[in-house]
Amino acid sequence: MSPKLPIYMDNHATTRVDPRVLDAMLPYFTEKFGNAASRNHEFGWKAEEAVENARAQIAQLIGASPKEIVFTSGATESINLALKGAAEFYRDKGNHIVTLATEHKAVLDTCKRLEKDGCEVTYLPVASDGLVDPENIRRAIGPKTIVISILHANNEIGVVLPIAEIGKIAKQHGVLFHVDAAQSAGKISINVERDAIDLLSISAHKIYGPKGVGALYVRRKNPRVQLAAQIDGGGHERGMRSGTLNVPGIVGLGKACEICEKEMSAESRRLLALRERLRTGITQRLEGVTVNGSLEHRLPNNLNLSFGGVEGEALLMGISDVAVSSGSACTSAQLAASHVLRAIGIDDDLAHASVRFGLGRFNTEEEVDYTVARVVETVTKLRELSPAYEAAKSKGR
Repeated sequence: MSPKLPIYMDNHATTRVDPRVLDAMLPYFTEKFGNAASRNHEFGWKAEEAVENARAQIAQLIGASPKEIVFTSGATESINLALKGAAEFYRDKGNHIVTLATEHKAVLDTCKRLEKDGCEVTYLPVASDGLVDPENIRRAIGPKTIVISILHANNEIGVVLPIAEIGKIAKQHGVLFHVDAAQSAGKISINVERDAIDLLSISAHKIYGPKGVGALYVRRKNPRVQLAAQIDGGGHERGMRSGTLNVPGIVGLGKACEICEKEMSAESRRLLALRERLRTGITQRLEGVTVNGSLEHRLPNNLNLSFGGVEGEALLMGISDVAVSSGSACTSAQLAASHVLRAIGIDDDLAHASVRFGLGRFNTEEEVDYTVARVVETVTKLRELSPAYEAAKSKGR
């Protein structure tokens, strides 16, 4: 049976809202429309109760206490609050931040802004598989280091970093540990106690929830983490993030986390099987295809492939009935080679010939098989038209 077209395989960019999430949200747009900060009538109480329930659902997913969850507009705002808030609050202690060259732009651009404000930032390189040796992080720590910020799972190549080991190192040195878990929360196991995490950013729209809502976990004890607010007015969210809460969005984020917690292990197994079906289907029928990043330490739903001798944009146009992405979705308007692929040592030509497949909850085997056939057909056709492919082969790619 042919799948319904177009096919969506760009689940690292965003996900479709799960119908169960939408059902949970709908009443909070209409009959339960109160402001969660309105403490003197039932409309406000019901909204506040829904927000506190969502706090508990999110905390449960990451092994935190509900009081440690601060609501934001998404992972980008959470990251800004974590890094800028810590840099401002702990400026008397130090001004040094350690991060990786392969971080999401939300971290890299926040760090660049902090550098303008007098912070020093170390951007550590990664190995060709996208991993970092935790000892390199240990060596980068100095007397003025206040925060280590690490992306748990890379948004482009899906590589999962050893956060428990890094957390242990941060703890030994009394340095705060921030984890960007936008891509990993709800997909692989995270526990803020086990992994010694002090700050953790998540986003609803990466886990089948609505856009425009996220959360920041802020550790309350051992150590108690304090942040300078970046948005003032009203003192909401324990003074860390003012503004009327997006109650329907928060309810959606909570429900999305609850579903992920219950279904994560079964869903991971299913997505890994689909991912391997996609990978073997393409690599067994095409030569000159490389997997970017570690296959062993990787999100179950991510596949990032480079196709030698093919221009990525041409490939994307050729398979226009399958939604995938070349490079990071947040920067795909720019045609510069992906900073992540460059950081793992891939040259610009091959970086431009790279495609990211992000499988998700609603993808099927039929869709995977259709995608394999379309990719193989399109790459074969493009290579027949391209003198670049013969050149690439002669270089031994």
